[in-house]
Amino acid sequence: MRILFLGNSFTFFHDLPEMVAELLNAEVKGNLRGGAYLHQHIDPSDELCAVTHKLLTEERWDYVVLQDQSQGPITHPMEFTRAVAALSQMIRAAGATPVLYETWAYEEGSDTLASTGMTFFEMQKKLSAEYRTAAEANQALLAPVGQVFAASRKTIQLYDVGDHYHPSSAGSQLAAETIAATIQMDQAR
Repeated sequence: MRILFLGNSFTFFHDLPEMVAELLNAEVKGNLRGGAYLHQHIDPSDELCAVTHKLLTEERWDYVVLQDQSQGPITHPMEFTRAVAALSQMIRAAGATPVLYETWAYEEGSDTLASTGMTFFEMQKKLSAEYRTAAEANQALLAPVGQVFAASRKTIQLYDVGDHYHPSSAGSQLAAETIAATIQMDQAR
């Protein structure tokens, strides 16, 4: 199995693609850049776009995991929706299945969360809704990492203690397990 990851630091922290590779005995590759939005992968003026196009047209993939900037689906919903639609079409044309990697609300009680003007539950509800709507509209798989984070946040230290929004090593492991389980459920069908 071959899996391509398109995303940013929420994906590359603690080498999440390699964690998924180990869980699924898969080969992985990523086109990742800190702070990147998915719409950059379809913008011809952005280097991410050229690399993504080359990876999707010159290599074979079974799954392509899409992860937007942490607030992107909320702050730029039209760009998010447009990017997921365009990328899902490209991914299917390449013979692969798109997987949306739903991100999480920032850590409760942190200045980072306070800067959004939302509560933890408001942020998570909005992120989950945008990812779910995009997955349904594009017949993409949804890896509900944000929802799993919300359910596990009191028992596992999921957040980087320095910034309260990037994943800790345990957070990346939980995200990898959720993505792997999503792909395994699809394969079992």
